Amino acid sequence: MVTSLSPDRPRGTELERGYLAVPARVPLPPPRVLAPPVPLVGDEMPVPCVDGTERPYLSFDAAASTGALGQAALNHLAYRLRLSRQDVVVTTVVEHHANLLPWSRAATCRYVECGPDGTFSLGAVEAALDERPAPRLLAVTGASNITGWLPDTGQIITAAHHRGIPVVVDVAQLAPHRPLPADADFLAWNGHKMYAPFGAGILVGPRERFADGDPFLAGGGAVDLVDLDEVVWTGPPDREEAGSPNVIGAVALHAAIDTLGQIGWPALIGHDRCIARSLRRGLASIPGVRLLGPGPDAETLPVAAFTVQGVPHALVAARLAAEEGIGVRHGCFCAHPYLIRLLGLGREEVHRYRDQVRRGDRSTMPGAVRASAGINTTNDDVQRLLAAVARVAAEAPPVPYDQDPHTGDYHPSTGAPTWPPRPHPGRRSCSPG
Repeated sequence: MVTSLSPDRPRGTELERGYLAVPARVPLPPPRVLAPPVPLVGDEMPVPCVDGTERPYLSFDAAASTGALGQAALNHLAYRLRLSRQDVVVTTVVEHHANLLPWSRAATCRYVECGPDGTFSLGAVEAALDERPAPRLLAVTGASNITGWLPDTGQIITAAHHRGIPVVVDVAQLAPHRPLPADADFLAWNGHKMYAPFGAGILVGPRERFADGDPFLAGGGAVDLVDLDEVVWTGPPDREEAGSPNVIGAVALHAAIDTLGQIGWPALIGHDRCIARSLRRGLASIPGVRLLGPGPDAETLPVAAFTVQGVPHALVAARLAAEEGIGVRHGCFCAHPYLIRLLGLGREEVHRYRDQVRRGDRSTMPGAVRASAGINTTNDDVQRLLAAVARVAAEAPPVPYDQDPHTGDYHPSTGAPTWPPRPHPGRRSCSPG
């Protein structure tokens, strides 16, 4: 979904409440007063665990995809800006791959480094902007998908605009938690991280940037006239939406925005801060657990990445799922450069892991575990997670686990538990004790 801002509708008014108004003709139910925690589809669904009991499923993976409320954009922009290898795009090592790969493929990237705590300063951004040749664009995240850290996008955008450099902000993580930065030139996010099913993607930018040249994708709905030797493209934003539109996704996104609007930013931000504080302080206090990124008292989204001493990240995630009914994310979270820095890995280590992966062996791939909360998360949920992590850090698994070296994932051994576990061809085992 591409939405353009026309000259007679200033950017500030459309983004004043933090979200762009998405038109919809479908009547919506009357507004209700809501306050977090707000239940999502699938909450409390019983799931079987390895001890033979069922536990209510608890998702701590909201940063990947949120559940649904009950009621591919940066590649697109890189194409439309007509970048070349001679053009410089300033971005940061904190970015998700979605805000790295499109620019590195289309232009020359200049990277802002981060410190050991996973943050960077405004001064570091300004230094990169002042290097020559002058950049054509600054691409920066609104919030980290690994640590939940919130760069000061207001100051960053002001610094870039002072130098005449446009800014695109990847607000995929920010959108369900904070108002969107209204002064950005371009905003990109998606519905599946903000409680809207059917995955509508959103790109917001000035209308004139999409008025000329061929669209990113060609197809029905993007044209006014087609002949065998001529194509007349329609005006934006329709010209950027070839094929049948994702109507259900757009309506679902509208409903999600309306619901978040009913809750209001004060309630949403207050809930976030309470959950983030409990989550990060709790993890940092568990013996053997290392919290990555800023300290436990830093202002972040309710997202925390951590490692457990002596336990592979994939096994931590597998045990939380199989033994506790808790869903988390593990791995590198599509932000490899950032995670490498957070883990403090040296170049030789990275090369060794890379060689193993090229051989099809991901059994020792570095990574972390990420717990990310949403508007449905309660403090009791956080305490349940913390207790489960403490058990994983302190106790051997109650059943044997097998690892698939091709994926790196662990799974409880099939069949009746055996001690010691029977070896599986091509698999590695982790047994109790």
